[in-house]
Amino acid sequence: MVKKQSKAITKDCASKGIPEGSATPGKITASTLYGTCTERLSPFGGLLGLIKFLDLLRFEEVFDCVYREPGRTPKLGHYRMVVGILMLLFIGFNRLWHFVYIRLDAMVCGFFQLPRLPAASTFWRYVDNLSINQAKSILKLSSALRERAWQLCALKYRRVHLSIDTTAETVYGNQQGGRVGYNTSHRGKKAYRPVLCFVDETREYLLGKLRKGDVLDGEECAVFISQIKDHLPGCVKKVLLRADGEFFSWESVLAATEAGFQFIIANKRAKPPFDPGTWYQPRRRNPIQYNSCVYQPLGWKFPCRFVAMRIPKEQSSTPSQPLQGELFEEDRYTYRVFCTNLKGKSHKITAQYDKRADAENLIGEAEREGLEAIPSAKFKNNYAYFQIVMLAYNIWRYYKILAQRSTRAVASKEPNMLEGIQDNTIRIGRLKLLLIAGKLVFHNNREQVKFSIHDSRTPSMQKFLKFLDKARAKTRPWIQQSLWPCRFSVNFS
Repeated sequence: MVKKQSKAITKDCASKGIPEGSATPGKITASTLYGTCTERLSPFGGLLGLIKFLDLLRFEEVFDCVYREPGRTPKLGHYRMVVGILMLLFIGFNRLWHFVYIRLDAMVCGFFQLPRLPAASTFWRYVDNLSINQAKSILKLSSALRERAWQLCALKYRRVHLSIDTTAETVYGNQQGGRVGYNTSHRGKKAYRPVLCFVDETREYLLGKLRKGDVLDGEECAVFISQIKDHLPGCVKKVLLRADGEFFSWESVLAATEAGFQFIIANKRAKPPFDPGTWYQPRRRNPIQYNSCVYQPLGWKFPCRFVAMRIPKEQSSTPSQPLQGELFEEDRYTYRVFCTNLKGKSHKITAQYDKRADAENLIGEAEREGLEAIPSAKFKNNYAYFQIVMLAYNIWRYYKILAQRSTRAVASKEPNMLEGIQDNTIRIGRLKLLLIAGKLVFHNNREQVKFSIHDSRTPSMQKFLKFLDKARAKTRPWIQQSLWPCRFSVNFS
């Protein structure tokens, strides 16, 4: 029996939460037709947010004041050449030859205002003309951007934790400065040995340089520590410096003391005498013990405090292999000793130092972003390219912090895809902020970038772009957010 009804009982699409005007699902098979179109499309629609972000920080204004131009003047200008390399690194291509993949991209060509980008060799010739002077100016540029970004994001850290570490970049040719040194991954091969300093609160790069493959000496460590204060924002008053045993020397301790830093440096050579009766065990179930003493190593001008941590070695016995005791008590433990000027319990100081391990993750991420790419056989070119890579790394950090802040500024009950992006890696950040398809159209006598309504990231991206436009409307948005003293921004305002 067939029943007839006067009206349909099926609910419309709007009642199910589907927006009006949504397209019907397509059918893609092996016999689907294909062709070309005349519209300008880009897989990197998120570059529009980067362009707005650089304009928000007045990046070109700071660049013109700080950057020290090399001898060769390119046709596109120094600003476009450097920003072009930054865009390449921002997208995720860490070698200059990779410009061939974005040479016809609509977003990148729109920024350069060219129908197509120059050949990749044009950018390589520009990098070949860079030297240590340009590297130092880029490092100063990064410091100025850091202060503006902190003020823009309402960051005000009076005390920061700095983690210093070195890494090895293996070279596979006749690059200048390559030395056979401490390289655990490729023993016996030549490598560079850069040193990097990170801010734990924001996970950004503060200071560093590309070095030859030799191990750091005391004088070089002291010079590096003395330069830290020149790159800190004006709101920072206290610094806790943490470094590994490569920085353990009298020169490093003296430089940190003169700069007014608190420090924890791993011991490498000194053998301080610890009182056997003062070892204590803070946790009953954990057999690890701690101790401290004041000791003046040979050649030092004043004594320092040393804290120690000793861990019992695992001892196992089998019927065929009876347990044999150690002759001395020290042989039954594994020791970790640190030099510090902090007060407090030894186990708390050791726990503070162990947080430095996160620097290994940051260095690994920086290496994947382009730190391992060595574009030239000349050391001076690689030295400058190193700072450009780390500048792109910092721009991603500020970009994600600002995106996280935009989610709090816009009150909405709808879920935002950018929530928690500050804690995501750069690889995840690209999926949320960069790799969004965009179409460039010419409408109302101006260029427009349009995103697909069927992409779940589009609403969050549009809210972030509106947040950037609202901030760009202010005269000096980085000053209106905070009133702490500036070291760099005032000079360019």
